[in-house]
Amino acid sequence: MTAVKAIQSVQLDDENNTVIILDQTLLPNEKVFLHLSTPEEIWEAIYHLKVRGAPAIGIAAAFGVYLGTKQSKASTYEQLLDDFQKIKQYLASSRPTAVNLFWALDRMEDRLKAEKDKSIEEIKNALKEEAEHIRNEDEQVCYSIGEHALSLLKPGWGLLTHCNAGTIATARYGTALAPIYLGQERGYHFKVFADETRPLLQGARLTAWELQEAGVDVTLICDNMASIVMKEGKVQAVLVGCDRVAANGDTANKIGTSGVAILAKYYGIPFYVCAPLSTIDLDCPTGEHIPIEVRKAEEITTKWYEKPMAPENVQTYNPAFDVTDHELITAIITEKGIAYPPFTKSLKHMKSV
Repeated sequence: MTAVKAIQSVQLDDENNTVIILDQTLLPNEKVFLHLSTPEEIWEAIYHLKVRGAPAIGIAAAFGVYLGTKQSKASTYEQLLDDFQKIKQYLASSRPTAVNLFWALDRMEDRLKAEKDKSIEEIKNALKEEAEHIRNEDEQVCYSIGEHALSLLKPGWGLLTHCNAGTIATARYGTALAPIYLGQERGYHFKVFADETRPLLQGARLTAWELQEAGVDVTLICDNMASIVMKEGKVQAVLVGCDRVAANGDTANKIGTSGVAILAKYYGIPFYVCAPLSTIDLDCPTGEHIPIEVRKAEEITTKWYEKPMAPENVQTYNPAFDVTDHELITAIITEKGIAYPPFTKSLKHMKSV
């Protein structure tokens, strides 16, 4: 068994007070690592998708809030907590849909409060330790998701994925791509179809790039080609990641995911959501309660073109995510196991284990 080469998209350089991220907006043409030292730089990297993928965003936020607090001049716990909360609230505003962002920041705050009787230096060290725990735990989470997902797949299958839920979106392996990487290591010879994922082309720029780098058999298709490859029998399962799962199993993921789920349902193809438990929000009853980020028109009209490809000042609607109804989802695969409908029961049980 040969291990697949993995890229670490988010790293902490504590000695130089920087978070190092792979700038995913420049892929596949350039592999550039950015060195970020301020909350403002980290906020900008998250908002502009230089770092993306729910787990990677959480890791970047944890490292970011640690570095910001490390640089605090506070002499008392109360002052340090105040500085921490200002940075936390600021970073939380960068991506309102990404529950991992809030989860990681809340976890960092919980650790800070648990250390309130310690010295300022000890509290800062504890925050560093917690941020590194978040990164290391995510790698193990992704591996476990991959193992559970692989149990549902057969060698030689055709797999379709949407957006990018791979190693560059996480600490390692990815979520939806984890079983593909593990299958690659074990000789499963999957044939992967990667939706390009308009408008920001995460499937084309990121998924196709990282799978090709790992030697996986990957074919890039336009989003509107998913139906024909399903109809032609080239796809035996769909694997997607997610940004948030509601208590009833409704799932928010990159725009276009719900359309893929509808197609899979029609063609009788299993549709699997690969979700760390941290993305499951039992306080959110249904997908109707998940805020959907709406982004700028330029991403549709001009971003990838030498000349504008739409009439000047035309109205646009550019939601970054959509919600896939729980009735379209075959199973939700977590690090603790596989949740099947009814999700109101299985997800609650999964979170309590």
